[in-house]
Amino acid sequence: MYKTVLLPNRYKKLGWALLIPATFLGIISIINGFEWLRLEVRVPALINSDLLAPSCIGCIIKTNIVNTLLGFLFIVGALLVSFSKEKNEDEFIASLRQSSLLWAVLLNYILLALAFLFIYGLAFLQVMLYNMFTVLIIYIVRFNYVLVRSNKSAA
Repeated sequence: MYKTVLLPNRYKKLGWALLIPATFLGIISIINGFEWLRLEVRVPALINSDLLAPSCIGCIIKTNIVNTLLGFLFIVGALLVSFSKEKNEDEFIASLRQSSLLWAVLLNYILLALAFLFIYGLAFLQVMLYNMFTVLIIYIVRFNYVLVRSNKSAA
């Protein structure tokens, strides 16, 4: 039997503390067109974009980093929630983890395939933006749902 490396259980609380506010603030940001709060910072431009002057690779630009911070906090929180041990980690929990991860990847790519077939233009780019987060969301939802359901049936 192989041993899966997971974070200690205490990181799950920190993960939820990051994930829940980042999710709510991210939803508010989506509703308000990503411009609800501004935190302008000077950062180096690492790509050449149509929005920047030509050959602006390496120059310093001023940009709003609120959505960057929210996305980062969401990912860190979701990873901490996903990969922290349960209080009673056993082989059953390990099999739930594996099953939930397989479900998450499969469902994510089914949704992505449907997006490729039915969504075009800038809307597709928005779908791709959200697609970065869906594997973690689906995994967390399914793992916790199956875990709660199995605990209720055992009681």
